[in-house]
Amino acid sequence: MEPVRIVSGTAVPLDRSDVDTDQIIPSDWLKQVERTGFEKGLFSEWRDDRDFVLNQEQYAGASILVAGPNFGTGSSREHAVWAIQQYGFQAVVSPRFGDIFRNNSTKNGLVPVVVPPEVGEQLLRAIEDDPNLEITVDVEQRVLEVPALDLTVPFPLDDAVRHRFLEGLDDIGLTLRLDEEISAYEATRPTWMPTAGV
Repeated sequence: MEPVRIVSGTAVPLDRSDVDTDQIIPSDWLKQVERTGFEKGLFSEWRDDRDFVLNQEQYAGASILVAGPNFGTGSSREHAVWAIQQYGFQAVVSPRFGDIFRNNSTKNGLVPVVVPPEVGEQLLRAIEDDPNLEITVDVEQRVLEVPALDLTVPFPLDDAVRHRFLEGLDDIGLTLRLDEEISAYEATRPTWMPTAGV
């Protein structure tokens, strides 16, 4: 996982609430063996509609997804986070996230930014009015900023999660930081105990 300190860029306004993981990445896409190519499945059923927001040229190249409340509810599938990231989004802004989706996001380097409902609504309308609106998500300071709107909003991010983002640590990275302690423990284990690979 790469460190994430600041995400800055334009956004896509996904003005829908209660978007579940099956809508983010339909189950047909879960049959893949590789962990790549999921961007093609992102909102694939909705993308059949040429008027769907991801099909609108003015939002091409956006790095932030701004969604309605209850984003990422439903079943647990890490693929939803992978699809969003592989499409090019580095942060998702919503008034509320599904707990499992939020947890999967933080473990994969996708920043979930929780804002008050009125701020979420303000952002959706502002992006629709100006697709070039610049938004900055500052992970270190835990604030979302939109200079053109004179808007600065703090967002919750606990210290451990913030540390993971700033240091670029997924679960494996966290474990590897304890490599010396693990090796020291393994060196002192009684020989009668099971060993790795047995």
